[in-house]
Amino acid sequence: MFLVFLGIIYSLEVPKSVVEIGCGTGKNTLLLSQIAMKVCAIDFSAQMIEKAKEKVRSANVVFLTEDITKQWTCGNESADLVTCNLVLEHIEDLSLIFSEASRVLVKGGYFFICELHPFKQYQGTKANFQRQQESIEIPAFVHHLSEFFNTAKLHGFLLEDFKEWWHEQDKNKPPRLVSILLRM
Repeated sequence: MFLVFLGIIYSLEVPKSVVEIGCGTGKNTLLLSQIAMKVCAIDFSAQMIEKAKEKVRSANVVFLTEDITKQWTCGNESADLVTCNLVLEHIEDLSLIFSEASRVLVKGGYFFICELHPFKQYQGTKANFQRQQESIEIPAFVHHLSEFFNTAKLHGFLLEDFKEWWHEQDKNKPPRLVSILLRM
């Protein structure tokens, strides 16, 4: 997934200001801090933010602990890029996320989404992590591709790019990830 993100980000104009929602431990925040003048990294988990702060010590990054399903503290038209990776599957209603992304983006700004492909979810794949050799499932919601596109259209976004991603050995199976690049 990191390579997907890297490829999309480097194909865009260099963003001056980025809002990363669901920054987690800061894996993508680190990359964003190296290419953008300003990064606002948001996560609801104070523990994740602390891990991200250990990894990313750049002066151009501000970390916020807040619930992205409520209005974000970012100003109107304050970002060139809003990005989220493996986040929206944990959000039941996408409408506020798309509404907030459209509010904080400048005209012509981008909203980059990378998620577990719904085809994988239809087959029962769920987000999980390992803790002491135990697999912990994280609550998730299935969002059909049409839901992403219809919600984007409702909030004034235009589809710029859409890709499905597989591991090389899984080319004959359903895609693992989907990436959507939207423009205001």
